[in-house]
Amino acid sequence: MSRHAFEAAAHVLVDAFGPSRTKDVAGVLARGRGLEHALSSVRFAGSAEPVTALYRAADQAHVPYPEAAAYLRGYVAGWTRRRDEIDVRTVWSGPATPGVPVRATAQVLVEVVASARIELLAMTYSARAYPPLATALNAAVARGVEVHIVVETHQGAGGLLSGPEPAAAFAGIAGVRLWHWDPAVRASPHARQHAKLAVADRRTLFLGSANLTQSGVQKNLEAGVLIRGGSAPERATDHIRELQRRHILKPLSPATPA
Repeated sequence: MSRHAFEAAAHVLVDAFGPSRTKDVAGVLARGRGLEHALSSVRFAGSAEPVTALYRAADQAHVPYPEAAAYLRGYVAGWTRRRDEIDVRTVWSGPATPGVPVRATAQVLVEVVASARIELLAMTYSARAYPPLATALNAAVARGVEVHIVVETHQGAGGLLSGPEPAAAFAGIAGVRLWHWDPAVRASPHARQHAKLAVADRRTLFLGSANLTQSGVQKNLEAGVLIRGGSAPERATDHIRELQRRHILKPLSPATPA
């Protein structure tokens, strides 16, 4: 196998792992440790295949592990500079106007889900079953993406939500982890979980006014911002993860009534 195959395997790993986890792999390689140690040291959903492919490519191309580690670190440095280039675009649902490019909220939301390779976090106030989104979420789970969705509940909304529980919109998607803002830890009985966003792999953030409903993503006049690169996607992810760690956001039981 040529060095081109090793470089291609490194590209796939960096793209899937991001800078921090790639540096973990590079650290294992720099110490001269083998595949089994790498698999036990760097473990998360979908991690085994890229690590195995990288080690096999390095071995077959006779790339010494310290050299492979240096290559990964150099690639991460370049990848990070590219990632820091920020692309910000507005996203609208509803009527279009001449001269203003409009990308439908539904299309962008599905694209964000489809772009995730490691982790997808989403938040919504209301939710209804929306087949294109369900299809994208099922595909994400099938390829090993860790999917977390935060929803409001009837209890948390204090009677302002009608119909089924928002969580019911995701009931048929095995592997999606549902969360809610525990009403017991809210500072006020009138506080609501009103955030609407999706963030993929700490690199792409879609932040807008639309709920995860067919009306929200297709029919209503809604506005949002799609951000690729920069620190905003990573900070949004860190904030949600910290809310989970502090038990402000808590797992939602599958038995939550409709």
